[in-house]
Amino acid sequence: MRVTKALIAAASAAFFFSLRPAGATGTVIIAYAGGGSKLYHNVRITVWNESMAITSADGQGTVVLGKASCTKVDELVRCLTYDATLFQNGGKLHIPLQSGTVWLNPTREYQPLSHSSAEIPPRGVLLAVKTRRGTEVTMTGTVDEVRQ
Repeated sequence: MRVTKALIAAASAAFFFSLRPAGATGTVIIAYAGGGSKLYHNVRITVWNESMAITSADGQGTVVLGKASCTKVDELVRCLTYDATLFQNGGKLHIPLQSGTVWLNPTREYQPLSHSSAEIPPRGVLLAVKTRRGTEVTMTGTVDEVRQ
């Protein structure tokens, strides 16, 4: 996700100091426009170089969100992402997005989600994107790794 240098530095520093060893905790649901869905447990979430990567538990597929506009909302970081790339089976596939929002909690405490009764855990991530083909992807989890 492309963000301002100050925002990424603040988020990275907060994540870096609050990280502890953890297993992959992300859960992804893909709902296809034509019907049907897939559920992926134990996905790994990595933030690096102004991007976020989501890797399947078996390591066979990684989606990288690389372009976004981010702002700080209270203690949370909200990113409106508009581009994704799937790396799988040695190939690379660009996935144009119709819309996308990522919420990041870089703090060490639970934070309330704006206009909601939900809270995001420390290092937590919430994601909701819709591709131009109508596929909807949602994810919840915590950041497993931050690379500078």
